[in-house]
Amino acid sequence: MTLVRTGWLAILLLGLMAASGVQPSFAAIDDAWPVKNRLIGKNGDKSKDVSGIACTTADGFPRSCLVIDDNLQDAQFIELTDGKLVAGSPVKLIDNTFNDKALELDGEGVAFSNGYYYVIGSHGHPRDKEHKVDPKKDADKIGAKIAASSQIVRFRTTGADGNASGLESTPKLRDVIASEPALLPFVDVRLEANGLTIEGIAIKDDRTLLAGLRGPVLNGNCAVVLSVEMAPLFGNGKSPDHRLYRLPLGDGRGVRDLASFGDRILVLAGPGADGPGTYAVYAWDGASESVELLKDLPFDPKRKPEGLLPLDKTSTGWRVLILFDGDKEGAPTPIEISASGPRPPPCSSG
Repeated sequence: MTLVRTGWLAILLLGLMAASGVQPSFAAIDDAWPVKNRLIGKNGDKSKDVSGIACTTADGFPRSCLVIDDNLQDAQFIELTDGKLVAGSPVKLIDNTFNDKALELDGEGVAFSNGYYYVIGSHGHPRDKEHKVDPKKDADKIGAKIAASSQIVRFRTTGADGNASGLESTPKLRDVIASEPALLPFVDVRLEANGLTIEGIAIKDDRTLLAGLRGPVLNGNCAVVLSVEMAPLFGNGKSPDHRLYRLPLGDGRGVRDLASFGDRILVLAGPGADGPGTYAVYAWDGASESVELLKDLPFDPKRKPEGLLPLDKTSTGWRVLILFDGDKEGAPTPIEISASGPRPPPCSSG
């Protein structure tokens, strides 16, 4: 099944439900928590491209957290309470330019581990839905944008007061990706052609970085997570060891975010291609190629869940916060998910 067909199947299902008189039950945007002050987006406007969130603690309120918008060079501190986000100071992550114009990190995921925030760039071809960028004439610009997004940035912080120290970045993950035969054919390929782009990051046991890929989706139904030894990424010497995991997240689905929660990794799954589609949350042990489906997300397929943050345990499972790319200030919306669920069959490896 192709990525495009997956989106059309979601639309067809909605049409059949409407024709039969059955109304789909969607979680409303009115359920979103308010944002005090302002999450900053492109050109200084309110953000409409929130793509990731992580906090310094895994439970309790208030929490000190970091949010990213994929159109900026900055991230932004926030304070999270149970029912509200309070926006704080920005922190500049990169200073890449092309022809004296700032280039975005295209930050797609945030994680916190052992005193550090980690922000990962997409490591992919710049978005160009209308194909206005010429691959030959604009090769230098494309290369500069790819270099800007092919970074992992980390820094220490004292909390929501906007203080950051020890900021450093590394481009080494790009070399790891290029060394992996299953991924090399998709490097620097456009997203709409199943090109490589990263949208999630988690840190396992304070020493292993997990990069969740929106694309490529291998064999039409295998989402990819790349596990990389973290210390060499930010140090000198040997090339980091790595392992590729193929996860059965559904036909045409890739990873839209990753989040550590106890001894498990929560995986936000969504369409690898642009356009409407279905989303879900899975649980993964971070060491096998088996996942549990915890919840199919009850949102209008036109909306794009991009950020996932575990909040707390409930009597029947967990409560998580979902943030959306395309909605004003991410429209942070809490939902409840199961603590366990069915295990899909392994994805095709042919």
